[in-house]
Order: sequence, then structure tokens, then C-alpha cells
Amino acid sequence: MREVRKIAVMTSGGDSPGMNAAIRSVVRSCAYYGKECVGVYRGYQGLIEGDFISLNARNIKNIINKGGTILKSARSKEFRTEEGRKKAFDQLAADDIDGLVVIGGDGSFTGAVVFNEEYNFPIVGIPGTIDNDIYGTSHTIGYDTALNTAVEAIDKIRDTASSHNRLFFVEVMGRDAGFIALNAGVGAGAEEILIPELNLGLDRLLESLKKSRDAGKSSSIVVVAEGDKIGKNVFELADYVEENLPEYEVRVSVLGHMQRGGSPSCFDRVLASRLGVKAVELLIERQTNLMVGLINNEVGSTSLEKAIKGQNIINKELLKVSDIMST
Repeated sequence: MREVRKIAVMTSGGDSPGMNAAIRSVVRSCAYYGKECVGVYRGYQGLIEGDFISLNARNIKNIINKGGTILKSARSKEFRTEEGRKKAFDQLAADDIDGLVVIGGDGSFTGAVVFNEEYNFPIVGIPGTIDNDIYGTSHTIGYDTALNTAVEAIDKIRDTASSHNRLFFVEVMGRDAGFIALNAGVGAGAEEILIPELNLGLDRLLESLKKSRDAGKSSSIVVVAEGDKIGKNVFELADYVEENLPEYEVRVSVLGHMQRGGSPSCFDRVLASRLGVKAVELLIERQTNLMVGLINNEVGSTSLEKAIKGQNIINKELLKVSDIMST
């Protein structure tokens, strides 16, 4: 691995608040260490097409507070092919780029691992996803902001639920992981929380809602992760409850992509800044195929393979807290 003089940075997969802060950190770290920095537009597709732009400390000013990603993001079927990855490598070589920082989730890191194996090209990953489902870090960039967005929305929905004595099913993002649902549910005081990791079953849900009604609660909030296994979808779940508990007037609210947007929280801005610095330092030290992350509030690294194959475990203590708080 030759000396690193020029580093490229890209965002890939679903956007998350704080990605711009991470881009800013990578660019400023390169400037601090006397390295050139190049931005790659539209993720791996932009890598294949050589859609690059020179970045410096001045042209990334005032982006730390912006949601989304100034480098855009896109899916790339072509990068999944050997021919596509060969084009990407040729573009990097033609521009004399020595290392790559990939900001994204497990899908983005999977592509990075394959690319590194084929071309031994130095890559460091920064976890950017609101789902917080990446092994090797306690927090991914965007997760804290998404939580705050979800809690704020649920608080507003509760006002309507209380005013009309309604039961609301609020679906939050989390196709494979229930971190947003569990934490937002506890934070917003939900009566029940449904997550993919724990199939409570329809009978348990009905029993819980009956207890809430018997306890004098005239309205309730059920937070549902989109990947919950109880029903085919949240609307089918709501219909089932309404059929079996006709005393409830049921409504559904799907928060959807609003959880991805918005100005990143202070936590996500600081996290992105810390991880961006570490990513550049690892490349300068000629370390590769790693992901930077936050472990016990310290910035460290883990292999990209472990980050992809490992699994973040739901906090069982928080599940207990959820049960106690819902009584």
C-alpha cells in the first residue's frame, strides 16, 4: 500500500442526518494533514462514471447543520458486477486516488468489502444509517436525530389521540431492527412497542390493550417498527385490533421518510466529526477494510466484515423498562 496523498469520500445507500457533517470532517481532516480530497457524487454509480469534484475546507462550509447529503446517494446495480467494479477502479486510478471513505450502511459496506478483496484498494467505512443496525458502534450517524424526530411526532399524535379517545398505531422505520421503535416508544411513553426482534403475538397485544382500557386509559399509542412480524403490515394489524376490540377507535400514522430528514442533532454532528477524523487517520496510517465506530464513548475500529456479519443486540433492560412503564 503506497503513501496516501489523495482521499475520496462518498455517501451511499439511504441518506441520514449527519452525513454532511461527516463529509465536512473528512475534508477538513485531509486539509489538516496536507492531503487532497475528492468528493464522489451519487455513491458507487458516480464512482463508476468518474463523477468527482475537488473538495476543500472552503467549499464545504455551512453544511454541518444540513440534513441529507450534498454528494447525493444512489443505488448501483452496475457496481454489483465485475465489469462495473473494474470501471470504478479504473476511474480511481486515473485520478490518482489512494484511499476511499464510504459513508453508509451494511449494503454500502458489502460493496466496499468486495471491492477491497478484488483490488486491494484502501477503504474505511463510516456508519451512516438511522436504523442503528451496524455492528461495531453503539451509535450510527443519523440515529439520534431520527429518534428525536420520531419522539416529537409521537408527542403530537398523542395530543390528537387524547382529544378523541383514540388508539393510534404509529409506524417508525426499522425493517430489520427495532432500535428506533423501542427507544422512541419508551421516550414518548407508548403503551405498547412492537419490534422485529421480539414477536409478542396478537393475543399479547390484545391483552395489553384491554388492560390499558380497564386501567382507565381512554387513549393509547402503539409504536410499531416497520419490520414487526405480528401482522403483514400496520394497517392489517390495526384492522385486527378494531375487529376484536370494537370499543377502540383505531387510527394509523406512518412516519416514513420524514425520519431521514431534518437538521442533525448536536450528538450526530459531534459523532460525525469524530468518525470522519478517525477514518482519514486510518487511511494515512495505511490501514484498510475497517469501519470506524463509537464503542464505550471512544472512537475505535472494527473490520468491515464484522460490521456486516455482526448483529447489534436489543437492550433487554430497556425492554423491561418498557413493560414497567406501560402498566
